[in-house]
Amino acid sequence: MERALERVGDIPTANVARSPDHVDLSLEGMTCAACAARIETTLNRLPGVEAAVNFATESARVDYDRAQAGVDALLAAVSRAGYSARVRNDAAAERKHDAARRDAAWRGLRRELIVAFALTAPFVVQMVAMMLSGSAHDLMPRLLQFALATPVQFIVGRRFYVGAWHALRGGGANMDVLIALGTSIAWLWSAVVTLGGLSQHVYFEASAAIITLVLLGKALEARARAGTSAAIEKLLRLQPKVAHVMRDGREVDIPLEAVVVGDRFVVRAGESIPVDGVVVDGTSSVDESMLSGESRPVAKTSGSTIYAGTLSLDGRLTSDATGVGEATLLAGIVRLVGDAQGSKAPIQRLVDRVSGVFVPVVLVVAVITWIATWVVAGDAVSGLINAVAVLVIACPCALGLATPTAIIVGTGRAAELGVLIRNAVALENAARVTTLVVDKTGTVTEGRPAVTNVHAMGAMSAPDVLALAAALEQGALHPLAQAIVSKARGDGLELPAIGEFAVVPGMGAHGRMEQGQQSVAVGSLAFMAQRNVAFDNVDVTALIPRGESVVAVARDGKPLGVITLADRVRPTSAAAIQRLEQHGVDVVMLSGDNVATVDAVAREVGITRHAGAMTPAAKAERIRALQANGQVVGMVGDGINDAPALATADVSFAIGAGSAIAVEAADVTVIRDDLGAVVDAILLSRATRAKIRQNLFFAFGYNVLGIPLAALGLLNPVIAGAAMAMSSVSVVVNALSLRRFRPTH
Repeated sequence: MERALERVGDIPTANVARSPDHVDLSLEGMTCAACAARIETTLNRLPGVEAAVNFATESARVDYDRAQAGVDALLAAVSRAGYSARVRNDAAAERKHDAARRDAAWRGLRRELIVAFALTAPFVVQMVAMMLSGSAHDLMPRLLQFALATPVQFIVGRRFYVGAWHALRGGGANMDVLIALGTSIAWLWSAVVTLGGLSQHVYFEASAAIITLVLLGKALEARARAGTSAAIEKLLRLQPKVAHVMRDGREVDIPLEAVVVGDRFVVRAGESIPVDGVVVDGTSSVDESMLSGESRPVAKTSGSTIYAGTLSLDGRLTSDATGVGEATLLAGIVRLVGDAQGSKAPIQRLVDRVSGVFVPVVLVVAVITWIATWVVAGDAVSGLINAVAVLVIACPCALGLATPTAIIVGTGRAAELGVLIRNAVALENAARVTTLVVDKTGTVTEGRPAVTNVHAMGAMSAPDVLALAAALEQGALHPLAQAIVSKARGDGLELPAIGEFAVVPGMGAHGRMEQGQQSVAVGSLAFMAQRNVAFDNVDVTALIPRGESVVAVARDGKPLGVITLADRVRPTSAAAIQRLEQHGVDVVMLSGDNVATVDAVAREVGITRHAGAMTPAAKAERIRALQANGQVVGMVGDGINDAPALATADVSFAIGAGSAIAVEAADVTVIRDDLGAVVDAILLSRATRAKIRQNLFFAFGYNVLGIPLAALGLLNPVIAGAAMAMSSVSVVVNALSLRRFRPTH
């Protein structure tokens, strides 16, 4: 896990002649998808600028050429469009600022709602009484209705006029224009009738109820949207506020922000780890599930890496800080998830095109509705009310929230499961995967050799053979040597003392026992043959049924036994491959290892399509062949040799134990060392794509059905206002259901 996470959020820019500068902007004043489309269009008109605006996160990601347009030009362009923007610099400060702004906006909205409900309640009582009595006459004096509706229209509803003015000043139209225009028409008509003493019907209840219901919808939407970022907030809450740091030999508590790299800090049992570090003393089991999704605690001893936000369960750890503030793994994950949540899925392009022309089209439809009803039915007043219903029902909020809310919740839930998705394009492509190409070493297998058996020869027991080999191999750096030492120590064996140690690169090692001065040797069978030690009676083919490595052990020129080692298959790999096939994903294993070993591993995990002795270029070529055959190909790898194949695939996954270059080349990083997490990523991507499609169906269907009904006079403006408000809420709530996603096993 550590190797992959060292580079999380630190992906280098592609090698191009000139890389564009990048800036993230925080936007204020947007009320619907049309606002976002307007800002995006305005920014993209600047020379050398490529911008993507996210309505749900109220942000813009902008790549620009500073030789053609600077940051000041970007901010000025947003201002000209009728909105405000600021540069997002310090991530932590921005999160605090956004939280404070949302809280202040919520308090203001709540006050306005209380006033609106109090003033609108009499209209509701009147409407209910009129329906029950069947009367068509107002039960409240019209001057009282005027007195109640006017503050709702111009004090509570002031936000809509301000928003409409900003949009129109910038040369566009948005939801505020529709609401302000529709309610103003209803109020103005009613005011003229009331103050002029005319005998026409008044619609004060419509204007007041529409504003109140729209505000209620915005309040519910704001509360629901706050829940979409719950995954990031949950991660941020993992860090403690203070750290126990050693100062002049004493343990003192200091604020987390004051910890610097190199500080020695203490973590007690049951406490969260404040910063990234390396253990220098103590042992403990650490719960890293909040970062990796893996529920099993991880043992930490001297030399182990620990991460901010993880939980020390049962021991005391003294560690040196290696990463603080924005340099911690936790901050990197939050940064990567935030980038993904602010990105735009390909399916969003359709929504952007629709949103850009939606409001002007609705205005035209409303005018046509008024004129057509006047001409056909001879009733200009009914036509006016139908036009108001069209304006109210058509607000495009739901369209703007349909895609980004699902992406925000989906990528946040993925982070909780230990899956980091780089952007929305990767998420959408992962959902389309039909063939998954997997590497063997470090992906299907654990990626490191382990002792599988010890075969003793003669009178010496197997543990004694292992102990002798481990004693000699303690000074070697070869992976096979380290595996032998690890096995012996894990078994609690006492290792004899060795002197005059020497390593023969690629062959083995030899030395002399301090007690008895007997010569000992450990290495390959060829190494033993060079030293005239005969292992003729060893049936190697019987010992290595899966292409295992053989290490021979000898003393004083006599064979003592052989140790077999293999890169063991991960315990979860077979189940993960079975899950992939159950969900319609074909699995192909391509490895650079020898054919016999690849065949053996493939049989063990149930992969029918596989190939060994593959060069990196050959892997990439095989992926291109699958793509040419109409397959959407995902690639899972962990090593440097996998980078070309990862880059060639439609979507690439890096396993947590992998090299940094594999992580850099991948679209999705799986933190825990488990192929099953790749399955989780694919299934969650499919679930997120399904939510996006459901949301778009609801949003488009709502407008396609609602606008004709309103134009034909079959939809009361008050009902239209309620439906418009609830459409946005329903889209957000549907996206929030992704938080309950659980991987199927």
